[in-house]
Amino acid sequence: MRIPAISILMPVRNEEKYLRAALASLQAQTFTDWELIVIDDGSDDSTPEILGAEAQHDIRLRVFRSPGKGLVPALNAGLVNCKAPLVARMDGDDVCHPRRLELQERFLRENPEVGLLACSFRHFPRQHLKIGMLAYEEWQNSLVGHEQIRRDLFVESPFVHPGVVMRKDILDAVGGYRDMGWAEDYDLWLRLAATGCRFARLPETLFFWRDRPERSTRTMAEYTAEAFRRCKVHHLKNGYLSGHEAVTLIGAGIEGRAWRKALAEAGIGVNRWVDLDPRKVGMVLHGAPVVAEHSVEPGSGPMLVTIGTRGSRNLVRGWAEGRRLTEGIDYICVT
Repeated sequence: MRIPAISILMPVRNEEKYLRAALASLQAQTFTDWELIVIDDGSDDSTPEILGAEAQHDIRLRVFRSPGKGLVPALNAGLVNCKAPLVARMDGDDVCHPRRLELQERFLRENPEVGLLACSFRHFPRQHLKIGMLAYEEWQNSLVGHEQIRRDLFVESPFVHPGVVMRKDILDAVGGYRDMGWAEDYDLWLRLAATGCRFARLPETLFFWRDRPERSTRTMAEYTAEAFRRCKVHHLKNGYLSGHEAVTLIGAGIEGRAWRKALAEAGIGVNRWVDLDPRKVGMVLHGAPVVAEHSVEPGSGPMLVTIGTRGSRNLVRGWAEGRRLTEGIDYICVT
């Protein structure tokens, strides 16, 4: 059997409202050497009929039925059936630019050192988008090169999952997707990073991410702020914080205190707080002192930036540069 260049992995469940538009955007791709692997995870609407009709007209579409086991099992079941060396993700309610696969395949062919390639994305429809989503879109699209992506890897998920293309061998090497009680895609990015996988993003807007109330990022417990925090702590404990029993938190506000709780649940204490507000200096929070920002020196142990105020990250980085602190060594931004 001939092996295509790209396998498109699409798990679906009850997507009758938007599925035709998603499939049409794939049919319109300028790059045609692909197969579409759809895992229908227990749909009870007209999704199976839509897929069946499409498969009759396009032999590149292969549909597999799953009895509603959930997203992670569906993704792994689909991954097993992907034959191509590249795996592109896609969801049944989103839309691709016609040149998405063409440009992503070309980049990965010309840059064999890159293991995961994203692209710029745009939410739609836009009339009800809130400032948080717009800020997330702007932040993510600004992360183009590997170093930029790695620097902000613990801030938030740096990729829209259905907009990426990955090399299948690196996916297989890390064991595919895991169900750990937090976002399966963010967990995957952090595991890939730990293996040395190189990331990149095309600056062109090639993926359109449908915003709707029932989207999994809005409804599933695995995508809450608390779940993301647990995921970050898990990977930090196995990486940056490995061998450390305590950490300094830069930021003694609400977000910092939430981080203290998540760290404590993982067996990591807080030995001090650093806050840029002089009114907090001298306080004791949960048994650890709040110290002045000028007391921080390079090499004084791991530090996590936990200031949740919008726009504060660049201010903290400017302060850290003035203190000769090296990001990734002396501190990591986690908010």
